[in-house]
Amino acid sequence: MGSVDALLRSRLRDIPDFPKPGIIFKDLTPLLADADAWKTVCDELAAPFKGKKIGRVCGIESRGFLYGVAVAERLGVGFVPVRKPGKLPAKTVRETYALEYGQDSLEMHQDALVAGQEVLVVDDLLATGGTAAATCRLVEKLGAKVHACAFAVELGFLKGREKLPGRKVVSLVTF
Repeated sequence: MGSVDALLRSRLRDIPDFPKPGIIFKDLTPLLADADAWKTVCDELAAPFKGKKIGRVCGIESRGFLYGVAVAERLGVGFVPVRKPGKLPAKTVRETYALEYGQDSLEMHQDALVAGQEVLVVDDLLATGGTAAATCRLVEKLGAKVHACAFAVELGFLKGREKLPGRKVVSLVTF
């Protein structure tokens, strides 16, 4: 199929002015419609972490669930959903993070991770890095360790990596 970079680029579409004027949204749903391409991307996203001591994969709501579950399955480990507040039924821990105008929060079940456990944080896209950084802080609140963060797509011009200093960051394609 060629390089995963070219494959991903061929399965993305730009949606202008979404979700607001001036934004060009990178839509990954065409990738999901192509079973062979989806399998290849998930295999490649998991590949750098095979044989590592990853104990759990944390996927960030909502598209990160799709990628995270696929990566967790390939690594033979459990999956932990990281959700918006009020969506998880058991006791949770919360992390609030800054948005351009205001703030938002993410939650995870208190018993989702084990102290000292190595965790891979997965999402579809790294943009400004706020949700990924908040997820890393949630992992650490529970005493676990962030092994790395992995993304299918990175919007490098938004400098999301800067919010993840000292962390291993893997992305399959960067714009």
